[in-house]
Amino acid sequence: MSFGNFARKVRDTTLPHGHRVVSLRSCVQLYRPIGFEATVACLEAKAGPFRRDEAALLRALGVLEASRAVWQAELRAYAVERAAAKRRGERTVPAGQVDPNDCVHWYGAPREGALFAIGHWRGRLRKSGALSSEPSAREVDRCAAACLGVDGEWTEDMRVRLDACAAELERGMSAEAFQDDRMRYFGHRDLLRVVRHIETAVAPQRQVAGSILSLPMR
Repeated sequence: MSFGNFARKVRDTTLPHGHRVVSLRSCVQLYRPIGFEATVACLEAKAGPFRRDEAALLRALGVLEASRAVWQAELRAYAVERAAAKRRGERTVPAGQVDPNDCVHWYGAPREGALFAIGHWRGRLRKSGALSSEPSAREVDRCAAACLGVDGEWTEDMRVRLDACAAELERGMSAEAFQDDRMRYFGHRDLLRVVRHIETAVAPQRQVAGSILSLPMR
């Protein structure tokens, strides 16, 4: 079922509230800019307790739809740009050009979404106790803490350390690594996603004043 069909079910007041909440989660399955769990948590943080509150449920859907609309607009613009480039004989995507088909940040509020995802990840990581056994996780956590201002400030040294950590994680994601230790492979993949969130959060200001996440929702 499409995102639009699930969104209509969220708005359908003839359905039980629990069914509408499930439909919202199905919307998130189809558009989860910072990962499923972090996106759901972010919606609740911005819109309120949507699992039991009617108004909060509709606000949460509105926040998600607004971000998805920005993403779709960027997809269309990217498609037009790539078509024009191919007509010019430029078949290879230029280095550094972001492909919105790889949805890796919260469209409309990339920095705020990244900061939320980083904080959400740190909370989950500490509960799981993974820091005690994974050196890469500890290094990413140190960079995340600096990014969030929890433990010092973000510096050029932190950027160098983050780049080195990203390179190490990428080296551990070969086809051979997948076959040898899939749990470790997926752990590295998840850590690399956090690295990308940190990069988004500390990048030169891309945040638009009055973004969809900065608006008071409750």
